[in-house]
Amino acid sequence: MRDIRVYCPVAPAPLSALMAGDPGAVERDETAAALLTILRTPPLGDFGRYREVVELALGYEGFRPGEGAVPALGAVGEASWSPTVILTAMYDAAADVDALAEQLLAAHPWDVPVIAVGEPYRLLVRG
Repeated sequence: MRDIRVYCPVAPAPLSALMAGDPGAVERDETAAALLTILRTPPLGDFGRYREVVELALGYEGFRPGEGAVPALGAVGEASWSPTVILTAMYDAAADVDALAEQLLAAHPWDVPVIAVGEPYRLLVRG
């Protein structure tokens, strides 16, 4: 298995709903919903009897854009915090996901998207 993690900005209203315990609010965020659609495309997130498996974590990303940056939030030279969700999908390490990775990059609004692909690992499952 491998995993792919996408750090995604989230708007204030969906973030508030997420923090209040409504995980479905991520579906109401335009950017997150677009990225989720891609992360739910096979072979991403497929586990035998389960499909479209995506993990969701809340957080904030701190950054200071440097010269030449085109920040979606904040300004060059100023420290900023972006409300962020981390969307993670796992997939068979042998699967070709290059086209899906390109779609994620194209759909992401950040100047430099943060999308991490993990090293292959063994996933333990019952049965």
